[in-house]
Amino acid sequence: MKFLRQLLDKQAPMFEKGGKLEKLYPLWEAQDTFLYTPGEVTDGPSHVRDGMDLKRVMMTVVVSLLGCIYMAMYNTGYQANLAVSLGAPALETWQTAAMAKLGFALDPTNLLACLVHGALYYVPVLVVCFAVGGLWEVLFATVRNHEVNEGFFVTGMLFPLILPPTIPLWQVAVGISFGVVVGKEIFGGTGMNILNPALTARAFLFFAYPAEISGDKVWTAAVTRADGVSGATWLARAAETGTEALTLDWWDAFIGLIPGSMGETSTLACLAGALLLIVTRVGSWRIMAGVTLGTAAMGLLLNVIDSPTNPFFGVPFWWQFLLGGWAFGMAFMATDPVSAPHSSRGRWVYGVMIGMLVVLIRIINPAYPEGMMLAILLMNVFAPTIDYFVVQSNIKRRMARYAA
Repeated sequence: MKFLRQLLDKQAPMFEKGGKLEKLYPLWEAQDTFLYTPGEVTDGPSHVRDGMDLKRVMMTVVVSLLGCIYMAMYNTGYQANLAVSLGAPALETWQTAAMAKLGFALDPTNLLACLVHGALYYVPVLVVCFAVGGLWEVLFATVRNHEVNEGFFVTGMLFPLILPPTIPLWQVAVGISFGVVVGKEIFGGTGMNILNPALTARAFLFFAYPAEISGDKVWTAAVTRADGVSGATWLARAAETGTEALTLDWWDAFIGLIPGSMGETSTLACLAGALLLIVTRVGSWRIMAGVTLGTAAMGLLLNVIDSPTNPFFGVPFWWQFLLGGWAFGMAFMATDPVSAPHSSRGRWVYGVMIGMLVVLIRIINPAYPEGMMLAILLMNVFAPTIDYFVVQSNIKRRMARYAA
């Protein structure tokens, strides 16, 4: 590694101030700090040191996503292979052709076959996301003469996990461009955005290209076009027929062996990631607990109210935790430290409101059975207001306490 370090040090003057490639310094600095600790660090007793810097925070989030990434590949391949095993004719896609060339049968009981088949859907989406989104990140950093930080790394990992595997790659490019540019860079970049960039990108795709990403067919027909096999997700079926649709095994829903966006189906993987975020204090347990309490309270209330015209009212509230993107949004999206409130009480309010809103959107609006994305984005907008009222409340209480 000394050879690599010496080689990089020799090239450094070309990118530093006065060098021929001075304008590309942000790109140079990004790869240098990715490989090594920065050469200049704080020193002296006047500085407060903390082992958790931006890079470690982002890498902790990435590690917490590993379970969801595994399920994104396995469940995608499993659902595709299962559809074929049920008698649907294989669609001539490059994924199925690649499976044949690699010598894999489309067997849902074969772990490796499911992982490889799912990876053929997931990896291209991930590569396009990083290539296009990274290009925008570097472009803005170069123009502003800022460092390329690790903020996009998490966005680039999150975005593919909330997409269906059949999403066209050009839509992935358009979506991540919108999320990075409009959702983050126009506000000043990492740490300045008021909306979660990954959810902003998905919201753009949902409203711009609803046929490929919306509600009732977010996974279907990945390798087959047989109408007898492809169908709506369980969340959409619950919205249409209520408890009659919940014939799936509870354990399968908890593990994530159901149709849905690639990384959102496994509640188990999301909870494992949430636990890591809580232990490392990267994610707020108050927000997670608030989302859970809000969802349970509103779901139970609507269960009690019931409705003769809307069967979704009768779905037991605990199923809200297992279907759609609830667990993923609770663990990884709602806890975004930039777009969430910073006060402790504000995080409780924020979480509870997200939990209540997601149930309201799912049940009251039958045209859109999934509500986690919109609930989080809406509360992102109100996060500064929540913090403001919490701070004002603290000021008034202290003034009353110490008034002469």
